[in-house]
Amino acid sequence: MSKTILVTGAGRGLGRTLAERLSARGDAVIAHARSESALDGVPHDRKLVLDLVDPAAIADAVAAAGIDSLDAVIHNAGVLHVGSVAEETLEWWQRTLTVNVVAAAELTRVLLPALRAAKGHVLFVNSGAGLSSAPRLSSYSASKHALKAIADSLRAEEQANGVRVTSFYPSHFDSDMQRGLRDQYGSAYDVARATSPESIAKTIVDVLDMPADMVVNELRVEPPNPLPIRPQK
Repeated sequence: MSKTILVTGAGRGLGRTLAERLSARGDAVIAHARSESALDGVPHDRKLVLDLVDPAAIADAVAAAGIDSLDAVIHNAGVLHVGSVAEETLEWWQRTLTVNVVAAAELTRVLLPALRAAKGHVLFVNSGAGLSSAPRLSSYSASKHALKAIADSLRAEEQANGVRVTSFYPSHFDSDMQRGLRDQYGSAYDVARATSPESIAKTIVDVLDMPADMVVNELRVEPPNPLPIRPQK
């Protein structure tokens, strides 16, 4: 049976891979991106064009999309900036927490009636940084720790409504964000030692396809031999 699934950040990277994989198997994908042009070539049934830096616009955008029943939302969109606590700017703190935390919480809140109607699934694409932080990752890690807290609270609150909640913690998978992270660290990158976005997408879809009588609350994955993040000499 086909599902209706909303994927945030569907314009590129993992989000685009998820949209392609879900559409190919017959699911109705609601693809989110910041602009119409970002969704060029992305297979989707409906679109949600919205810049997550403005969470106040979420409710109207969802209403315009006419989402009455939703089998799953995959919170994939996010931003990352490398900087120590001493040098991180107020602008980046606000942007990171707004996009990665406030917008995810508000979008979930607005979608809850549709998720409850379908006994749906909320999957947060978190990060290893959401479990333990590292130097120069304060704002990003703080946002991902907060995302875990949202997922934990939501899970307890919505169990009686049949809504399942998963925190997914991928590490070192091939993405623009991972490449950008290593560029900012001045660290080497080896795609052969990273998990592919196709493998990550397959795992997410498998989690969404779990039998109705079980749920994966948390899942952490990483490549067998990840390349450490170290500045090049």
